[in-house]
Amino acid sequence: MVQAYILIQTEVGRAAAVASDVAGIDGVTRAEDVTGPYDVIVHVDRNDDADLSDAVTAVRKVPGITRTLTCPVVGSPA
Repeated sequence: MVQAYILIQTEVGRAAAVASDVAGIDGVTRAEDVTGPYDVIVHVDRNDDADLSDAVTAVRKVPGITRTLTCPVVGSPA
């Protein structure tokens, strides 16, 4: 099992819509709009690296996203 956090910057006023759209992607366990340098934070949980790559690609295709940063989780979950 592999996990990652995807930090997303969106077009102005699109954070809530992007979070809602991203939440429906297979493997996304949580998607929340937040304040700070990023507008949405997403947690992805997949079976392997290929599945994780597919989920990240699907997230990047959501309209309203301007930039993403993927942070894979290393080690065992706490």
